[in-house]
Amino acid sequence: MRRPPDPLLRFTRAVRLVHRATAALTLTCLATAACLYLPPLAELVGRRRLVVTVHVWCGLALPVPLLLGLAFRAVRADVSGLSRFVPADGAWLRAVRTRAVDRPAGKFNAGQKLYAQWTLGSMLVILGTGLAMWLVRLTPPGWRTGATFVHDWFAAAIAVVAAGHVRMALRDPEARRGMRTGLVDRSWAEREHPQWVPAPAPDRERADRGHPVRRGGAPRP
Repeated sequence: MRRPPDPLLRFTRAVRLVHRATAALTLTCLATAACLYLPPLAELVGRRRLVVTVHVWCGLALPVPLLLGLAFRAVRADVSGLSRFVPADGAWLRAVRTRAVDRPAGKFNAGQKLYAQWTLGSMLVILGTGLAMWLVRLTPPGWRTGATFVHDWFAAAIAVVAAGHVRMALRDPEARRGMRTGLVDRSWAEREHPQWVPAPAPDRERADRGHPVRRGGAPRP
């Protein structure tokens, strides 16, 4: 018999808003970049000056959602979790390589941490090179040439990695529900993030009284 749904809060509203705003800005930057660099799209869209303006200002705004989100404790906690690797992350990567079923993970697995760190690093690179290209009076021609090369290739890499991220999300409806509503089912969390799942209410009461907690209900670290 299937266990009834037992929702857990995975992401607060502030975390979800930061994710959505960053995703919207990133997709807008990628779309406008495609309109600037691919002739068929450039001819179809036209209005190159407007496209450039939207691209530049969305690029400058990329770090803003995260910076504003740091005012919230939940965002800071998730940023801290995504920036730290623990022994379980190495075990998770080995399990992925060997296609093992048991993949230990806390709130975020090693793949999510790598993606988050790639996103932050590439954001800084794309912003720095974009400024070098935009501020033509402050940068010498050689710098702008190098910045253009790095900017273009990083943009292509970001498009590929973002497509992979979307593909992974489409394969996991429960993960999408967690980012959409903030809630996930306990059974999914126990399977995908076993070291994060808090104990059910009855188990927490038993633990408070000094009794052992049953398997699958480990308190949140």
